[in-house]
Amino acid sequence: MEQKRKSFPWIKWVVLIIVFFLIVRFELPYYYSQPGMAESVEEMVTVEGGIKDDEGTFMLTTVRSAKATPALLFWSLFSEFRSLNPAPSGMTDEEYNQRQQLLMAHSQDDAKIAAFRASNKGDVQIDYSGVYVVGTTEGMSAADQLEPGDVITHVDGEEVGTSEALIDLLAAYSDGDIVTMTFERDDETLMKNLAFSTFPDELNLGDERVGVGVSVETVRTATFSPEVDIAAGAIGGPSAGLIFALEIYSQLEEIDLTSGLQIAGTGTINEDGEVGAIGGANQKVVASDRAGADYFLVPKNGNNYEEARAAAESINTDMEIVPIETFEEAIAFLETLQND
Repeated sequence: MEQKRKSFPWIKWVVLIIVFFLIVRFELPYYYSQPGMAESVEEMVTVEGGIKDDEGTFMLTTVRSAKATPALLFWSLFSEFRSLNPAPSGMTDEEYNQRQQLLMAHSQDDAKIAAFRASNKGDVQIDYSGVYVVGTTEGMSAADQLEPGDVITHVDGEEVGTSEALIDLLAAYSDGDIVTMTFERDDETLMKNLAFSTFPDELNLGDERVGVGVSVETVRTATFSPEVDIAAGAIGGPSAGLIFALEIYSQLEEIDLTSGLQIAGTGTINEDGEVGAIGGANQKVVASDRAGADYFLVPKNGNNYEEARAAAESINTDMEIVPIETFEEAIAFLETLQND
């Protein structure tokens, strides 16, 4: 007698679909990242009257990131160049993306200013008008009193025009001290009292470091002659500052700083030309190598250089890793390539 074939219960299919959905769509409180791209900035940057005839190219580098899922968590285990990082606390995804775009816009102005100051051509005029609140730290006093977009103008009655000035003022306070901040929000001037406390342990800032838990950027209006336009699309964050500055300088001076080579790099830059640390240096090395870069410029500050050099050794690339501290140092290095 033929045995009756068992049918597969439909409930099992439902369970499988739900499990699959959770694996690929359920978001964890982490961001997943992997090597992104190395892309020429020549067409992104336009200096009025400048010349774009470099034989080589400057390339910004990126990291691809997304909210982590169980599938991406599993995938991250199979390469040293895929990683998970905790999601920013006290900030929605929308606020995080807005912050990244703000940092990109601010870094573009920094890149323009640094390039113009290093060049003998062109003129820049800067007007400082306060300090823009980029974000706050959950659990600290600023989180209850300030909002992203507020513009801080005074601390205990003393005017502040730049983020550096604000940081210098706040450095004089101790744990438990109260500071009165005056700021503008939606065309209204407000005053709030903020208390100093130690930072959360997960920030790894040490037990003695105190503050009110606010991250800021300087509000300024810069006018450039000739005009400069940077069209970076959806790329966010400040880490392309150094490369943007080099492209602007090259067009201003009407010289080919690339010497016909593929120059990739990363690093924040401030208006004084100081190059700052970034995240994902090892992943950007991989992206640059895949794009055929000859050199990779990386901040010397922090552990970026060591991280980039270790990554270069791991993938056995012929690309040279070059540590950079200042914009002037980057120009000097590139001029040695021209001499060679």
